[in-house]
Amino acid sequence: MILSNIINQVSLPANTIKTTFVEQAPEKNWDQPWQDACEEAALLNAHYYKSQQSPSKEIIISDLKKLFKYEEGRGWGHDIDMRKLGIISKSLGHRPVLYRNPSVKFLKSQIDKKIPVIIPANGKELYKENKNFKGGGPDYHALALLGYDDDKQQFIVHDVGTKNGAYFHYSYSLLIDAIHDLPASGNKKDISTGIKRVLVLL
Repeated sequence: MILSNIINQVSLPANTIKTTFVEQAPEKNWDQPWQDACEEAALLNAHYYKSQQSPSKEIIISDLKKLFKYEEGRGWGHDIDMRKLGIISKSLGHRPVLYRNPSVKFLKSQIDKKIPVIIPANGKELYKENKNFKGGGPDYHALALLGYDDDKQQFIVHDVGTKNGAYFHYSYSLLIDAIHDLPASGNKKDISTGIKRVLVLL
């Protein structure tokens, strides 16, 4: 397990899902396809937990490249919605389920069952609480929800868009407001019009 994970696990609530932290640009190369690899990285965060893997950085990079190749073979662009990410998850052996308009209660219930949730979001909204993003945050972003802290009213996530994203905390209200899937048009500038839905891997 990556050292930063171990450090960030100190004082985490007991119900927090512990899994390898996958950055979308593990070699700090932000050229394409890494620039828009948040969906794939978020999926691997959940996949490694479900499959009980603690892969090396080299394996993580290799697995990300396999996902890129899978998408290229289907003629998909760099940005994909949760429906397509669910299709990819099937190739990894998971059963994907999409849920619309998730509430705080629903998201907490999944964590209580040790089920990580993949969250598509308006990155500009996330930037309000995460200043690690550059340029005010991405238009379209994805992250893996792993826990919650009722005392602080915060969700705990692996935010793949920053090296400081392992077990990052977002307030309940902000994360719920930020949830938006990629619009049907594929234009991430219109992210605020995207369906409010999340992806769960059963």
